[in-house]
Amino acid sequence: MERKQLTRRISVASGKEPADTVVKNGRIIDVFNGEIIEGDIAIVDGYFAGVGKYEGKSIVDAKGRYVIPAFIDGHVHIESSLVTPSEFAKVLLPHGVTTVIADPHEIANVLGTAGIQYMLDSSEDLPFDIYIMLPSCVPATSFENSGAILKAEELKPFYHHPRVLGLAEVMNFPAVLNAEDDMLNKISDAKQFGKKVDGHAAGLSGSDLNVYMAAGIKTDHESTTAEEAKERLRSGMYLMIREGTVAKDLQNLIPVVNGYNSRRCLFVTDDKHLDDLVLEGSIDHNVRLAIAEGLSPITAIQMATINAAECFGLEDKGAIAAGYKADFSLIDDLETISISHVYKDGVAVVQDGKLVTDCSNNLQDCLGQSVHFDEIMESNLNIHLSSIKANIIEIIPNSLVTRHLVEEVDICGQGFFQSSTSSDRLKLAVIERHHMTRQIGLGIVKGLGLKYGAIATTIAHDSHNLIIAGTNDSDMVMAANTIKEMQGGLVVVKEGQILASLELPIAGLISNLPYQEVYSTLKELHHALGKLGANDHFNPFLTLSFLALPVIPEIKLTDKGLFKVSTFEHISISPD
Repeated sequence: MERKQLTRRISVASGKEPADTVVKNGRIIDVFNGEIIEGDIAIVDGYFAGVGKYEGKSIVDAKGRYVIPAFIDGHVHIESSLVTPSEFAKVLLPHGVTTVIADPHEIANVLGTAGIQYMLDSSEDLPFDIYIMLPSCVPATSFENSGAILKAEELKPFYHHPRVLGLAEVMNFPAVLNAEDDMLNKISDAKQFGKKVDGHAAGLSGSDLNVYMAAGIKTDHESTTAEEAKERLRSGMYLMIREGTVAKDLQNLIPVVNGYNSRRCLFVTDDKHLDDLVLEGSIDHNVRLAIAEGLSPITAIQMATINAAECFGLEDKGAIAAGYKADFSLIDDLETISISHVYKDGVAVVQDGKLVTDCSNNLQDCLGQSVHFDEIMESNLNIHLSSIKANIIEIIPNSLVTRHLVEEVDICGQGFFQSSTSSDRLKLAVIERHHMTRQIGLGIVKGLGLKYGAIATTIAHDSHNLIIAGTNDSDMVMAANTIKEMQGGLVVVKEGQILASLELPIAGLISNLPYQEVYSTLKELHHALGKLGANDHFNPFLTLSFLALPVIPEIKLTDKGLFKVSTFEHISISPD
């Protein structure tokens, strides 16, 4: 801070000089004591100068509304919203979120350091703070082909950027356990720069959590049960309570939060689709759900503000107190968290629920042409079985976790697997799309619920190869080749006709369109999914995109084949 600014802030705090803005007639949420207080809020140069009795050049009349710190999302992949950072900001600001901790893991898996740089550059000069945690596992494992490989030396220069806070979710637990050189270098570099290290402890317990903590990994967003949540808190971790589009863990975990441990808990969305962000909201949705589940509104607000700020060392965020950034919202009541106004750096960005600021960014996109594979034919999709039994991926609705089944399946005369809509067993394919390796992984999925056609997307965590599920080979082939022509995106095909599609030209992950147009197209895709008879109790596309993630139990499909997570090895579709 410049000496002049410091002098002015002290002068305003002491009442010797009028504030730039004073908020009056508000009921202020004190996140430190868990109380509601009253007083004038003085703002100068984008910071709070004090709470008490103040005069200012400009007056904001809160009209009895509650004044709360702006929300912070502790872990999010912006790419999952399908829009650019500037459009993402436009969506989240009306929901009272002014700060996110983003992991550009998705785009880095496609484009490497160029993807990280794009996310930093495209989030500059916004009335919205996007902090970055550097992707720790690109690729997530060695059991798939990704677009890039990021070593410690390639990440290290980014630590000099002021918005880089640390190393993102360390999901390659075996690399930590075995003290592999590159992983230890990544963790060591982060620590040497005084940065944070996020965890990804899916399915881990006991001594495995001790390994994480011993390595300096202090957070986890993968708890799905109350016992897992308690164990992480007991280990000294920050518990990130996730509520996204597929992974909805909040209701299971909120009962763990109490007066003793609540300050070690925070909210995250992780992966949330644009349509859900528009309709439900972001962290504000987590707060509302937590309150509906019986959590004190003030505790929920603490978790969404000061807890997240402290977790990541953001010392000037998360509270309404002197010396903190003037990021705050006015809400009508504490039950529904109905947000009327949002302020960023003391300036109104949302008034009466409407965005009133410019979030444009003039960065020119130069990240197209990332989808490369030979034309797909039906013969590429044949699954030969040695018996009538097969290893099957079963979907658990609204969960990233899958079940490993062994069941009898339908086969044709030549010994090839035959999809069955009556048994809900469909063909699944993952096609390598980065380096023209011609690698195609094939499998069987149960629970997707399609009755007709096929769906395909280049959003396939974490390596983002092309993933397709279908009831018949011809529609799957059309879906694959259409995606190639589009250079990435989502497509719905039925009986040789394209029912709906969304182009994602930025790395095959992000649209370059305004969020309203993307949202409209997503509704068209949803309508098209209905024509395929898709299950409407979960998001089929987002569920599909996680079926290729080989770090979440129990069984997944990569471009190299069927993968058993518990043993970290590929297995045959035909059981031994």
